Amino acid sequence: MSPVLDTAYVPPRDREEVVRHAVWESVVAVDIDHGPPAEDMSVRIGLGTVGPLRICSARATAATIHRTSRQARRDDEEPAVFLGLQVSGTSLVVQRGRECVLRAGEFAVYESIAPYTLLFDEGVDHHFLRFPRSALALPDRLLRDTGALALGPGNPVARIAFDYFDRLATDDALHQGAPAEAVVEPSVELLRAVLTSQQGETGRAREPMEATLSLRITRYIREHLAERDLSAARIAAAHGISVRHLYAVLSRSGISLGDHVRARRLAECRRELAGPHGRSRTIAATGRRWGFVDATHFSKVFKRAYGISPRDWRDLHHPR
Repeated sequence: MSPVLDTAYVPPRDREEVVRHAVWESVVAVDIDHGPPAEDMSVRIGLGTVGPLRICSARATAATIHRTSRQARRDDEEPAVFLGLQVSGTSLVVQRGRECVLRAGEFAVYESIAPYTLLFDEGVDHHFLRFPRSALALPDRLLRDTGALALGPGNPVARIAFDYFDRLATDDALHQGAPAEAVVEPSVELLRAVLTSQQGETGRAREPMEATLSLRITRYIREHLAERDLSAARIAAAHGISVRHLYAVLSRSGISLGDHVRARRLAECRRELAGPHGRSRTIAATGRRWGFVDATHFSKVFKRAYGISPRDWRDLHHPR
């Protein structure tokens, strides 16, 4: 991964703030204590995304990274599970009263919802991969039990996983287009396999996937809400289930697919019409953007849902 930030081109007085801002905006909110003074500080960071996964590859002088209790409590983003790969040298991972030393070829996981400390006394040569916690669909207990453990040569699945995630982090060709879409699900499944095998619970690997199927389906709907071809058949195919199974899963959660999609789309239209760019497109165009191809029908269902027409709603927030 080619670096997008190199402090060699940043004045020493600005280096700490530039690095902090890049990490907060692209990865997660943390406090960073740099070992050497600013004039001797060196940081090179490469950033990438693979679908919902975020990747940060870093080489730097000595540093200590703290995720504070306040940051963990106030994080507005979706809870995440981090995978930290040690490329060379050593580092220390501390979370929930457990600590582990990572050596080259090993990795550890830790969660964004609890404080943690990463200690890089010898300098940083590390890949950080951020996974949405909901995508892994693993029990809280299993994530706690596998957190801050050195995973590597002692676990044959982890040995394979290290090579895979190291390549994923460094190969730019995997970060865009069809290759990126193709590797998201295998990446999630591989990390699940590592963690469940570490606990000797490979038989449970499919169970939580089924238990959280409704959550993953509604998340998929949210991510593809604006696409007109969003259908029961497409949603079912994306999750490897039949349409009948799809309806059964949603029914158990008290969700009607058609009503759910319509309500979410109406909510997005309502938000856009009241937002700062509410008059930047016509009402009909706003409806079409969220799947309502017939303007008259859109106006009727909007008024039925909110007791006000979309035009009156927009005028309420953007008077002429």
